Amino acid sequence: MTLNKNRVRPRYALFQTWPISVHAAVLLGTVGIHPALAQAASAPAQDTAPTARQTIVAVEKNNTPKPAKAAGHIPHTQDWGVFNAGKQAASGFGTMAGFGQVRWAEDWSDLENVPVSKRNKDWFNRLKYIRLNNTGSIWLSLSGEERLRYVFENQPMMGTAGKTNANRVLLRNMYGADLHLGEHVRAYAEFLWGVAGGSNYYGYQAGTQRERLDLQQGILEVKGHLLGASMGVIGGRQVFVDAPVSMQSARDLPNVQQTWDGVRGYAVWKSFRVDLFDFMQTNKKPIDVFADGTSYNARMYGAYTSTALPSFSFMKQKSQLFADVFFLGYLFNGANAALPLAQAGKTEAGSTRRDNIGGRLWGNAGPFDVNLTGVFQGGQFRPAQKDAQTRPVRAFAVNGSISWNAKNLLGKPSFGIQADVFSGGNYNSKNGAVGTFATPYVALPYYNDVTLALTSQNLVGVGPLITAAPRPNLRLRLHVPAFWRESTQDAVYGTGKTYAWRNNLHGGFVGVSPQVQVAWSFAPHFTWTHDIAGFASSHGMREAGAKSGMFYMQTMEFKF
Repeated sequence: MTLNKNRVRPRYALFQTWPISVHAAVLLGTVGIHPALAQAASAPAQDTAPTARQTIVAVEKNNTPKPAKAAGHIPHTQDWGVFNAGKQAASGFGTMAGFGQVRWAEDWSDLENVPVSKRNKDWFNRLKYIRLNNTGSIWLSLSGEERLRYVFENQPMMGTAGKTNANRVLLRNMYGADLHLGEHVRAYAEFLWGVAGGSNYYGYQAGTQRERLDLQQGILEVKGHLLGASMGVIGGRQVFVDAPVSMQSARDLPNVQQTWDGVRGYAVWKSFRVDLFDFMQTNKKPIDVFADGTSYNARMYGAYTSTALPSFSFMKQKSQLFADVFFLGYLFNGANAALPLAQAGKTEAGSTRRDNIGGRLWGNAGPFDVNLTGVFQGGQFRPAQKDAQTRPVRAFAVNGSISWNAKNLLGKPSFGIQADVFSGGNYNSKNGAVGTFATPYVALPYYNDVTLALTSQNLVGVGPLITAAPRPNLRLRLHVPAFWRESTQDAVYGTGKTYAWRNNLHGGFVGVSPQVQVAWSFAPHFTWTHDIAGFASSHGMREAGAKSGMFYMQTMEFKF
């Protein structure tokens, strides 16, 4: 027998892999790559002579068939099977549209099997999957975002912000590193720096716009397969979006996203998943570098479950519905917990616990997208005044939308309607149950009011919702909701604000807010978005002192 003396020399380069070119999901910026990093990226690979065992393992790996991806799986993400639905929103880790709503939810290890010629079409792909050992079990993925945003409002917060013709210029720099240590452990760190300026601006004191360099997210995840499920525990500072968007979001409209300090555990089976979590809100302090801490005045905890119902065919199209059941607990105080009193501008300070028990049915039935959510909110309100009586909470919310996807029409438009009810209370009552539904942790702005002048409290809203994509890189959205107060004995609420109008406000009609969005991904990694909105106050609101206004927001975003 003759031995082959040729040595197998696979090349292991630090920056060997490049991801597929992706169009960014939303919007300018320039990014500078450190010279040392650029030099390392262009350095030649070092030849390594593997052992016989390494050669055998490599051959076995190449000859092993790869598992088939589930339908609806998006590249560069973990495969969650049926929970890939809704651009992976069904998984509980946010949507994926080119890049993840939560960046650590991305998974770029699939680039290992992409031909180099295809990966090299995008320079930034070499930063997405960086092998740190010969086997590829340890690897690093870098991410970045530069966002420049301009906002104009002629009458912000319906004329109550104390400014007119406000011009705000916002710049966000956010960079992250995702380190995978084998199959079961990974760590992610993300750093943010926010700058805010302009003229006649407002709202820069809360730590949501101006932020010196700080840790935005920092997590350690331990994961694996147990009891037939993909399970994991994620601890640290993180963005959390596994909740109805009408109640809680990542708060992406300002420079600084909403993050939480705590732990979550998840388990995903074939048709059922569960998420358990306990968080304290991050205390954003725009006073010094790495000054953010933990706020013990705001806590969110609970459990979220989702069941994928059996798929079916409707109107000759594959259909999939999900039935979600959840419990969200809120503990908070401060301005968001205060209850309005009958006197104009007066509130009762205190702290509150809100127990949200709800269900959601959503998905697609043929060409129709459906979404129905119902929440009962219990709990109690504890006045700050020592001799005052603790009051129970009895509030509710019902949210629904249905839309028809006309995929065969030009631009693939979607025509739908959205309706919402968030219960209100009675500011004349001092001893009875509190009836105002509370949403202290910022509902998704695009859900109802991008201007943030109104929020999901004591509100009824209904209006058409139309979307279209005339080109693959161009997206249009139109939403025209009309709003009423659910209770005419309760105040009008904005995001983080209780308006002063009380008995001088007559009638339930609040106004109409037409909103248009145009998003153009004009080049890989870049998206330019325009949001135009207005608020036409009702006659009763104008008599009470509210003002109609215009809102324009332009955003240029670069992501990799």
